[in-house]
Amino acid sequence: PAPTPAPTPAPTSVPIPAATPAPSPPTSNHVEVYSTGRAFMALNRTSGKARCWGDSSFGGSCPRWGFNFENVTDVYSTRSAFMALDKNSGEAQCWGWWSFGGSCNRRRNFLGVTDVYSTRYAFMALDRNSGKAQCWGRADFGGNCDDMDFLGITDVYSTHSAFMALNRNTGKAQCWGNERSGGDCGDMDFLGVTEVY
Repeated sequence: PAPTPAPTPAPTSVPIPAATPAPSPPTSNHVEVYSTGRAFMALNRTSGKARCWGDSSFGGSCPRWGFNFENVTDVYSTRSAFMALDKNSGEAQCWGWWSFGGSCNRRRNFLGVTDVYSTRYAFMALDRNSGKAQCWGRADFGGNCDDMDFLGITDVYSTHSAFMALNRNTGKAQCWGNERSGGDCGDMDFLGVTEVY
């Protein structure tokens, strides 16, 4: 009998490398929207243009002169005011209800600020590296932290009208603002605390 021919080997499957997706082209409409209690702010980071609308006393009217939104790195708000910050230069612009956080005039230098926090009517700008902070707005809502040292602080929390700055490593904390809303933590020991609510 004739010899049986050897079977033809199946073709070997060669994996095809996945294509590298092309980088997305930059968009000219990278818009971010922020709000206070009665106003909005829409920021186009690409163009540096901003639009505000709503109650002007609550930030509904953007500043029109003396500040370039193109370099803004972060935007924060209280219930009644906005803060636009350029962390690279330390320049900032605040607007809205001036006594509720809407005034951070040019005498303030925010160079080195790492974090910004807020209550209903006050801001806190913290430089974790130096332990220095600036607070403004209503004092009874946490707007005054003059002469306080925040070196070693690991966490900052806020209620409606008070701040708490905690050092988890030592269990020490500082609280200020409205005492009845958490602004007085006296000699309390927070060593071992893992969460604050």
